[in-house]
Amino acid sequence: MAKGTVPGRTAAASPRVRRGYFECRYGQLHVHNSIPPGGGFDEATSLICLHDFPLSGRMFHRLLGVLGRDRSTYAPDLPGYGASDAPTARPSIADYAAAIADFCDLMRFRQVDLLGFHSGALVATELALARPAVVRRVVLLGVPLPSESEREAFRRVPWPIAPQEDGGHLPIEWRRSLEMRGAGVPLATLARNFADKLSHGAEASWGIAAALNYPLRERLAAVTQPVLILRARDALSESTARARELHPRARFADLADPGSEPLETAPEAIASGLRDFTRG
Repeated sequence: MAKGTVPGRTAAASPRVRRGYFECRYGQLHVHNSIPPGGGFDEATSLICLHDFPLSGRMFHRLLGVLGRDRSTYAPDLPGYGASDAPTARPSIADYAAAIADFCDLMRFRQVDLLGFHSGALVATELALARPAVVRRVVLLGVPLPSESEREAFRRVPWPIAPQEDGGHLPIEWRRSLEMRGAGVPLATLARNFADKLSHGAEASWGIAAALNYPLRERLAAVTQPVLILRARDALSESTARARELHPRARFADLADPGSEPLETAPEAIASGLRDFTRG
């Protein structure tokens, strides 16, 4: 008998966390996914998780291990990030959403729920508008509402900084990573994220540029599906609180765990909020 089990019962099996490639309009889309122990033939609606720029779907690794207990969950690397092929021209948020719509078509999803984290919340918003019959419910974990001064600062010096011959971009971006590091994030995770954001060279800033140009106020107000806005005590705490004004019908909740990096420190709390909202 396995250690810690009760006679007559079996220990709960862990979900299967895997990776794979799928086709989209920009080439191959790399997807992290978790499938319930029963093989994915579960009753819960599948969930698609959309990452923050300039990182990748790998940021959902801990959450996949929790959510995958009772529903199939997918975390694509958005085009140009992680191991996904990049667009040949600078994309918009609508272009990123279209690539995920291609994935939905390929998988023949009848319905999906969405989780968008930080700038991934913008892609989730646009996908909900583009595919209202497929997207059932939308969860936004941290919502960016940049000021004009923040937009102007990025226009002057886009980041991540493009590679430089002498490697001068490396200490600048490492310092930026340290400044943005949330409490509880291990050094190993910080290093992986650092490598993620630099892995696509001069095009790594494209996603952030698209996010800063996205008209979230108008687009979020037009979403007709049920929306849940989750707020953590992170860098987007204040803007996330303001976002509820853009969609008065949205449910709003603070995460029970106050950590500044909820995907690392509070996957169970996020999963609990998701299950309550998406049940049924």
